[in-house]
Amino acid sequence: MAKALAIVILAFIGVFVIDQNIKTLFIDGFRWYGDYFSLILTYNKGVAFSMFAFLEENLKYIQAGLLAFIMFYLLVEKKLLMQYSLAIGIILGAGCSNLYDRFLYGGVVDYFYWHRWFDFAVFNFADVMINFGVVIILYITLKSKKTLV
Repeated sequence: MAKALAIVILAFIGVFVIDQNIKTLFIDGFRWYGDYFSLILTYNKGVAFSMFAFLEENLKYIQAGLLAFIMFYLLVEKKLLMQYSLAIGIILGAGCSNLYDRFLYGGVVDYFYWHRWFDFAVFNFADVMINFGVVIILYITLKSKKTLV
C-alpha cells in the first residue's frame, strides 16, 4: 500500500508542477502562431469544449467536491488505488491543476489550439494527462480481463 501511495503522490506532484509551469509561460506572455496549430492563451470557464460554463463560479466548487469525493472513495477502495496508482496520480494531479486555475484565474488556462482542416477545442497538458490516465486504466483493465479468459 505504501508503494502505491508513493506512486500516486509522485505522479500527482509531477503532473501538477509540469502543468502549472507550462501555464505560467503563457500567462507571462508566450505565444506562437503556426499553420497547423497555435500556442495561445485562453481561459476556459467551462469543462471540455466549454460545457457547463453557465455554472460560472459554482463550477469550481462542484469540481472540488467531486475531486474530494473521488479521493475519499479511493482511500476506502484500497484495491483500486493499488491497481491503478499511476493513472490515479496522473488524473488527480491534472484535475487539481485545472481546479487550481479556476480558483486563481477564474477559468482553466488553455493554450494548445489546433486549427488546420478543422477547428478543435483549445486544451492544455493537464487535459492530455487526464486522457492518458484513462488510457492506462483501460489498458490495465483489458490486460487483466484477458489473463482471466
